[in-house]
Amino acid sequence: MEYVYAALILNESGEEINEDNLTDVLDAAGVDVEESRVKALVAALEDVDIDEAVSEAAAVPAGGAAAGGAAAGGDAGGDEGGDEEEVEETSDVPDTTDEDDDEDDDAGGEGLGELFG
Repeated sequence: MEYVYAALILNESGEEINEDNLTDVLDAAGVDVEESRVKALVAALEDVDIDEAVSEAAAVPAGGAAAGGAAAGGDAGGDEGGDEEEVEETSDVPDTTDEDDDEDDDAGGEGLGELFG
């Protein structure tokens, strides 16, 4: 991740993202620089508009929020949307009420107790 952060710093400061500049930023941060990773990142970012990519990433909600937003939009459509919402929520949320899991947790705890006395 340090390499990506260094590229973001260069982009934000208006500097060109090239191998020398990226290496200088990483050196200044105290990172052990691997030339192959620097070259790969510079090549990968060659045709990328970083400002656009960052703004698009900021506009997309994280994880479950996207599914929840889509399901909430389905409610406004009518009764059919409510059925779809229920299916989406149950498929996205793991079932944690299984009694067998409790037994497995107890067995795992006993095993650790034996290892550590």
